Order: sequence, then structure tokens, then C-alpha cells
Amino acid sequence: MLILLVLVLGFMQYTYWNLTAKRAEARAIGTTFVAVAEADMAARRLHLLMRTLQYTGMAAPEDMALMADLYERLLAAVDRLEPFGPLKQSGQISLLKSLVLELNPGNSPEPEQTAESFAKFRAELSALSNLTQVYLNKLRSTQEQDIDHLVERAAVVSMSILVLAIILGLFISTYFSRRILHRIQDLSHNAVRIADGKLDLPPAPDRIRDELDTLAVSINRMTKRLTQVIGSEKLFEGAEEERRRIAMDLHDQSLSDLSGILRGLQNLEPTLPEKELRERIDNLEQDLGRAISNLREIMNNLHPQTLDILGLGAAIEAHLEQHCDSDDLPAYHFHTDPRINNLQLGRLQQLSLYRIAIEAIRNVLRHAGANRYEVDLELRDTVLVLSVEDNGRGLPVLPAHHEGRGLNNIRERARKIGAEVNWTASRFSSGTRFELTLPCSTDHVKG
Repeated sequence: MLILLVLVLGFMQYTYWNLTAKRAEARAIGTTFVAVAEADMAARRLHLLMRTLQYTGMAAPEDMALMADLYERLLAAVDRLEPFGPLKQSGQISLLKSLVLELNPGNSPEPEQTAESFAKFRAELSALSNLTQVYLNKLRSTQEQDIDHLVERAAVVSMSILVLAIILGLFISTYFSRRILHRIQDLSHNAVRIADGKLDLPPAPDRIRDELDTLAVSINRMTKRLTQVIGSEKLFEGAEEERRRIAMDLHDQSLSDLSGILRGLQNLEPTLPEKELRERIDNLEQDLGRAISNLREIMNNLHPQTLDILGLGAAIEAHLEQHCDSDDLPAYHFHTDPRINNLQLGRLQQLSLYRIAIEAIRNVLRHAGANRYEVDLELRDTVLVLSVEDNGRGLPVLPAHHEGRGLNNIRERARKIGAEVNWTASRFSSGTRFELTLPCSTDHVKG
């Protein structure tokens, strides 16, 4: 709109300048026409008085004063001549001014010279008068046409620019209204998804430009906090489920074994033969050993001792050797980067990484239907990468709110320590690749 306004102002300025130039030309023609008439009248009277003086040889003082006055008028009239049209390039006005100097009565010219000068002057003056008359008539005939054309052109240009401004205004308003409407629809869609329980983090603008960007940032922050709250609830539910499982294990296995040992001790009788008594004692010792082993396994599941003693890689490897090294289970391959031992990870980070790795391995054993999987723990620059990759049937595509508790526990544990998790297609012909990435600062690496 500013550009259109500048164009209108430029056109009006050009039109005014053109009109001003034509007016100046008309003013010059009019001034020259009047000056030519005055110069002609003064020249004639001056010529007549000079001829009378030359023939009589004497003149009255008032005649001499009149001759001087007529010559001054002639000079003034010639000085008022203004160039126009072809006069701007020709020296016709300069020639008239030089001829006026020759007509000065104070120089006492000869009669023949005076007549010749006056004849030449009046001839040039007549030619100038004819030229002025022609241009004056031409100016009168074209002035009305120029004004009509000017008004018509100004009206056309003004209407064209007005129509263009209206169209441009409609286009700009439509563009910005659609853009604002699209942004409002995105915000509304994100709000509806959050209300439906789909807590995928909506995008947030890089910088705040208006109130809609402020609203988008607020929705993003609200989603983060809501995700943290729900994640904490799910993690609490997972912890409660783990406690329930441990209680069931203690009740169904350890407590049952201890009860059986107690009944066996109660049924021992000193009167039994020594051989039978020894067999019963041996059986009770074996049952007691199994109960102790079961209790140790439950305690190790609560907090693995190898994690504190040997580190993350050794704890995962110990779990694989103890629980996954069997002929009826899929074959596995475990690799750990030696530099992992140089990382100074906190206890919460180590325990969360261990729990996530165990959960990912359990998912492979329970749901993947694979006959081979690989567990890899490596360090890429300053990023810790934990991956579990199998050749099973692959992970079904489900909405986030339909995922199982195990996957939710993995996500929430990873979020608590600032890690990111992702499930993609395996590099095998089929299967799933689980990958966790945890950025580690230089302070986490031992010197």
C-alpha cells in the first residue's frame, strides 16, 4: 500500500511538473507578445522623431526628452523578451538586443544608417511577432485538449491504482486471515489431542511474535507437565505392580519353600533309622539352599549387587548369563564398549539404564518371537547408546495411549534421566531395534 501511495504521489508530481512547464511556456509567449507590441510602437515613434530631427537639424527640448524616454521603453521592452520554443536555440533575441544598441539617438547616427537599422530591427521584430502569434494561437487550441487529456489520464490512473489497492488489500487480508486461521486450527487440534489423552508434544515456535505464539508455548509447556504427571503416575503404578509381583514371589515360592522345610523339621523323629534320617536332613538342606537362592534372586531383582560392584555392562551381562542362557530361549550376543567403565554415571542413571535394558530384553523374549537378538552398549563421542535388536515379527504400530505398561515404564524411566528412546525397524530382514541415547557431558568421563 505504501508503494502504491508513493506511485500515486510520483504520478501527481510528474503531472504537476508537466502542467507547470506548459504554464511557464504560455507565460513566456504572452510576455513576449506584449513586449514585441510595445517595442514595435516605441520603435516607430522613435524612428519618426529621429527622422524629423535629421531633416530639420534642430529639435525642442521636450522632443529630446521624448526620444530618450522612447528609447528607454524600447530597451525595457526588448529586455522583457523571453525565449520559448525555437527561440531557446536561436539567437534572434540577442540580435534584437544588438540592433537596439544601434538605434540609440545619443550616438547621432547618419540618416541612411538610421533608416537601415530601423528597417532591419522592425523586420526582425515582425518575424518575432508572427512567430509569437503562431505559437499563441497553437497554445490556445491545444490548451483545452491538454487539460482534458490530463484530467482523463489522472482519473484513469487514480481509478486503476484504487482498484489495484482494493485487490491487493483483499489478497493481503485473505492471506493473513487464512494464516491466522490455520494457526488457530493447529492450536485447537493440539488441545483436542491433549484432551483425548494423546500426549505427543506439540511443536513450539522458536521465538515469540504474537499472542498465538505465546499460546502455543503455553500448550507445549502444559503438555510437558501433564506428561510428567502421567508418567509419574504410570511409574508409580509400575512400582506398585513390581511390589505385588515380589509379594507373590515371596508368598508362592519362598514362603512355600520355608513352610515345607518347617514341616519337614517338625516331622523329624529321633527314632528313625540313621540312614532315613540322613536322607531327610539332606533333602531339607537342599530345600533350604533353593529357598536361599530364591531369596537372593528376589533381592537381586530389587537392586542388583553386580551393578554397584562391577558396573552397568557387567550387570547386564550377568543377567543375560543367569536368565537368558538356555537352549529353549533365543540366542543372544552382548557387546559392551570398554569406555563405558570410564563414565561417571549416578546411581539413579545406572539403575534406570539397567532396568530399561532388562525390560527391553524381556519384551524380546515374551513378544518378539525371535530366534536371535543382540544387546549393545557403546559410547559415541559423548552419547551413551543402549540398543536391543532382534529378528522377530516386529513391533505393532499402536497409538501412544494403547502401548503396554512395559513400554510406558521404559519411556518414563528414560525421561527421568534425560534420555531418549526410539523403536525402529531392525537391520535384520525382520524385527525391531530398540535404541536409547543418553547425552553425557565431559564431566561424566573420567580423565
